Amino acid sequence: MKKAFFELEGWEERIISQHFPLITRTYVSDPNEVFLSKDKVDDFTLPKQNDFEIISIFVNSRITDRVLSAFPNLKCIATRSTGFDHIDLEACKKRGILIASVPGYGDNTVAEYAFGLILNLTRKMFLSIDQVKETSSFTASGHRGVDIKGKTFGCIGTGRIGKEAIKIAKGFGMNVVAFDARPDEAFARENHVDYMSLEKLLQTSDVISVHCPYNEGTHHLINKNNVSLIKRGSYLVNTARGPIIETEAIMKGIEDKIFAGVGLDVLEEEGETRDEMRFIAEGHPQEKELKTIIQNHILMRQPNVIITPHNAFNSQEALERILNTTLENVKGFEGGRPLNIVK
Repeated sequence: MKKAFFELEGWEERIISQHFPLITRTYVSDPNEVFLSKDKVDDFTLPKQNDFEIISIFVNSRITDRVLSAFPNLKCIATRSTGFDHIDLEACKKRGILIASVPGYGDNTVAEYAFGLILNLTRKMFLSIDQVKETSSFTASGHRGVDIKGKTFGCIGTGRIGKEAIKIAKGFGMNVVAFDARPDEAFARENHVDYMSLEKLLQTSDVISVHCPYNEGTHHLINKNNVSLIKRGSYLVNTARGPIIETEAIMKGIEDKIFAGVGLDVLEEEGETRDEMRFIAEGHPQEKELKTIIQNHILMRQPNVIITPHNAFNSQEALERILNTTLENVKGFEGGRPLNIVK
């Protein structure tokens, strides 16, 4: 089968070549050859060759119906990610294209990053660092923080990453409450976690950390209607997916002084925020999408908001696990044994 890997870094090419020795960066003529590219795939960036049967992408690619039309022979998309909201699932289903993902690669990686954001917020580390770098002032005035020991950690989503976050919270001596559509009662008993409704969690938690997947049921899980329930003076962290939290709710929480601090590694419309001119060039952007992009830029300038560029997954160990699982997915599909298929 003709295969292509997109959005690659140099070190990944070396590992891929160990599994698929015939490598090309120009044109695949032999089915045993593998095309490698650093480019992403979207409506504006399509490769010259289009007869691939398997392609592997990363999260910056956008697989739309238009993109799928450009790959008439495509049978499988192996995304090097756990999430797949960058892929039009319905369009793939209509065309009989299977999607393979990486169900777990950085459970501790993302959880550790979430606590990095939490500690930065609660101890005002980013403000302190910025002050020293920008002004050479070595005074702690105005940078007094709060302890997290003894505080209540509210975990939204108790899958693999959520469980790791809970274990870290316990290590810090925090009390833990959780919300999940499918509670893991055995884990809760073993780790002394109290499951509760989302509303009660918002009212109870000193720190709220989002670790659930993004789907129709979790779209705007925290929104402008329930943000007022959140305990005043709390901290909100999202390292999952941007649309789980309505941007307008974050704006309201900042303006009404509900949040003492917000840490976001993901944003609504983050792809468009990254490349606004291309977004506008698509023609007739919706008012709501433009509003969200503007709100994102306003949030970036708030002193008690930390925004990082979807970086929580980004450790060397996690990326190596992602690539190795993806290679297994590609070889499994090619051998008639599809693995980690998105249902």
